[in-house]
Amino acid sequence: MRNKTKEQWTIYAEENAARMKRKRCEAQSDMCSPADWIRQDDWPVGIRNVGNTCWFSAVIQSLFHLPVFRRLVLSYHLSERMLEKCKSHSDKRNIAFMQELRCLFALMVGSTRRFVDPSAAVELLRDAFRTSEAQQDVSEFSHKLLDWLEDAFQLAAKGNNTEDKQHNPMVQLFYGTFVTERRLEGKTLCNIEQFGQYPLQVNGFSNLDECLEGAMVEKEIESLHSDNGVTSGRERWFKKLPPVLTFELSRFEFNTQLGRPEKIHKKLEFPQIIYMDRYLHKNLEQTHERRGEVKKLKEQLAVLQQKVECYKNYGSGPTKYPLADMLQFVLEFATTKPTSVSPTEDPRLAASSPTPTGLPLSETISKDTSEPGVTDSSEGLVSSVSSCQRTPIYKPFTQCRYPIDCPPHPAPHSITEEELHFVKTCLQRWRTEVENDINELKASIDRLSQTLEGMYSDNSLCQVPYRLHAVLVHEGQASAGHYWAYIYDHANQRWMKYNDVSITESSWDELERDSFGGMTNASAYCLMYIDDRLPHLITEDTDDETGQVLHGMDSLPAVLRRYVQEDNRWFQQELSEWEEQFCQTATAQEEFTTASAEPPNPSLDSVQQTPVEPAPQSGPPTEEPDQEAASETQPETETEKDPEPDTREKPEAMQGVILAIAKARQTFDKEGPEAGLIKAFHEEYSRLYELSQEEATPQEDARLQHALVYFFQNKAPKRVIERTLLEQFTDRNLNERPPDDYWTSCSRWHDDYRLFRTVFVYLLNGLEHYQHGKMREALNYLTHAYETNGSLLKNGDKRGVDKSLIAVYRRKCLTALNDSASRLFCSGEEGKVEEGVAIMDEVVIPCLHLMSRDSSLSQEDRDAMESIRSHWCCCLGRDMDDSLQVKLGELLPRVLDGSTETVVLKDPPKVHVNQAHDLCSRLAAVMESIHNTSVVIVK
Repeated sequence: MRNKTKEQWTIYAEENAARMKRKRCEAQSDMCSPADWIRQDDWPVGIRNVGNTCWFSAVIQSLFHLPVFRRLVLSYHLSERMLEKCKSHSDKRNIAFMQELRCLFALMVGSTRRFVDPSAAVELLRDAFRTSEAQQDVSEFSHKLLDWLEDAFQLAAKGNNTEDKQHNPMVQLFYGTFVTERRLEGKTLCNIEQFGQYPLQVNGFSNLDECLEGAMVEKEIESLHSDNGVTSGRERWFKKLPPVLTFELSRFEFNTQLGRPEKIHKKLEFPQIIYMDRYLHKNLEQTHERRGEVKKLKEQLAVLQQKVECYKNYGSGPTKYPLADMLQFVLEFATTKPTSVSPTEDPRLAASSPTPTGLPLSETISKDTSEPGVTDSSEGLVSSVSSCQRTPIYKPFTQCRYPIDCPPHPAPHSITEEELHFVKTCLQRWRTEVENDINELKASIDRLSQTLEGMYSDNSLCQVPYRLHAVLVHEGQASAGHYWAYIYDHANQRWMKYNDVSITESSWDELERDSFGGMTNASAYCLMYIDDRLPHLITEDTDDETGQVLHGMDSLPAVLRRYVQEDNRWFQQELSEWEEQFCQTATAQEEFTTASAEPPNPSLDSVQQTPVEPAPQSGPPTEEPDQEAASETQPETETEKDPEPDTREKPEAMQGVILAIAKARQTFDKEGPEAGLIKAFHEEYSRLYELSQEEATPQEDARLQHALVYFFQNKAPKRVIERTLLEQFTDRNLNERPPDDYWTSCSRWHDDYRLFRTVFVYLLNGLEHYQHGKMREALNYLTHAYETNGSLLKNGDKRGVDKSLIAVYRRKCLTALNDSASRLFCSGEEGKVEEGVAIMDEVVIPCLHLMSRDSSLSQEDRDAMESIRSHWCCCLGRDMDDSLQVKLGELLPRVLDGSTETVVLKDPPKVHVNQAHDLCSRLAAVMESIHNTSVVIVK
């Protein structure tokens, strides 16, 4: 394979553009705008998921955003002579992969696309794995990638012997060496090995340092927090650390009983900076000394903890109690007022219940001493015990109620003052001694723990810092799941989340939540650290002459720059074609709307004389909800008879105008038409303003009655309100969109009001379908209602509907549909399986993806999403046919991956906004039917 000429690069760019266009057409056929395709400024470029390839995106992004690696790939070059020598299949494959990787990196640097297509590079890898469907493991792919890169750069190094490999840039960057020492019969045997990605076990450890201790020493050692160890007498020490140090966390183990691997969800913490000094062979003696100190300190700590345990669990019988509490209990008994009645004759004592054996004595004491006046001191404790009258514990099903002033507790039959004084003095002293001993032991334990924590924190062992560069995260189970990466932006000092085509700014808190594990099915799978002492690893390219940092296209070699420019030209041509097609469609729709518009309306005089009837499409006011819903879901050919301008409500607003004119009748008669019109205008203005001050409820929302109520509540400009109302006194199309010469702000307000009514109609139809058990239709309507409503709420809370009302029923439908789809899928019957997958693909998965992108999503919705994803992950543990297992493997990544470049959500049937003549009444009726109550309050 030879270096490409300019003409070849042009052809290659055309092929890439065609591939990108074809892929988008397959996945984005329902997208209405190419805005999602265009890269914003210098925002990072995403990588498209071309079918279970999130593993590829996660690894490639983490490497691309390491400037030293990016420079090596972009500057890779083979001479003609070396190309002619490459005859083997593996050499040709490696060179082809490097060529595709260079093109991919070049596009990620200078493309105007928001995401790029990696199909060509992925296909080469898939051929090597001998599969095109199974989702690959990150570590498996990373090993293969490093092997190919090493071999490709070895060809450029013009040699294959061992000495040449030491100059291989991939070896220098990613590979280190460690020493294995074994003591045998008094002798020390050493063996030096090379490593690329260092594997670490997760089970049995709580943080990264403990994992490293366990991996370095295979004998009884003392780590900071772990007592577990094995005895083999073998130690490992890093001889040479690579600039890029990658830890591979082993989170999968094979379950021999089930015969399949399982994921380990245990929490494992890791720091942003880790000091590797204690694991280096040159620090062997110092580390051995520290480990000896750690062992002694832990032995002391174990003795102290054992002593504390003896105080906390005292007694020779099977049930043990805290010693201090037992002394307190005896003190209470001794100071209780004696009784003259025999215990066998005292019904109060017989009825009282002893302390349950399962309840710790400390809890019993704390309940008795929780009354006012009780202090922690022994003197106050004794005096309060001797003087108080205890309240009996009344158990209504096991005993009768006794007078409050009767003490139920046992007491000494007789005790002299001298005996009582002696017992009190001893118990007080003993209890004080016990408490002091416990406090001293706890203080000693704290001191030892702090010493252990700081054992490796002194300056001599903090000379080799490694900074966390990338975290590769896996969500799901062992056989399927989704990968993404958190990568540190060194230039801007922030964490970024790379999830296929979705790239967002993140934080360390979010990284901890998704990467440490132990909370959800997501956890870190691979950690990439870089040597913090080597600034060239993260330094951007600079100009050799001026020394200025090179950005974007300037950092690319000339041949790759031409390739990217050609691809950008093709992309711009695609956008122009789309824009032209869109303009043609818009023009055709405008012509159709103009042709079907109604003739001019009568004047104001005819309005006063002729009662205004609802439009024929609105139906009678007493029309049932089911009939209305049916009319709204008629075929599109019928809905086109009702053009867009007529989607504003007419009867309510016109009736208000008629009433205002009627109230101003006297002014018309006395002062003339002009004064009467002004009077009527002010009457209607005042009525609508007062209506806007009323509190909205699910049963009554004044915004639906008139556009001006909506305008008032959202503080629209006064001129927009007055002009809109004035037009309604002269135009029967009361809420019709203003003409083209009307100011832009007024047009925007009318558009918002139309969207508001559309949201309400979507919500109403969704609730009506939910009421009748049609969950698929209901979820479709409710999802559209929530998304459209979200765009309104960005400009103010009064712009849209309360989103919690939509969310609660969207959540109910989503959960119900997921349960139904799961039952159908797990039945194993082919027809039911297909139906279950169809439900997931049509409504559940698109809804999940939209919810995952909502930054303001409620905790209830987040819990519902996590429950759904966990449910499908758990299906992996069930016994099922191989064909069903394959389908589950295909379905699961779509359920877990919410970052695909588009969400294909089925459009709802067209709705007539002007048909919703009494939306509030319909909504109240539906809510009352759902909850079987006349009052509906949404919290």
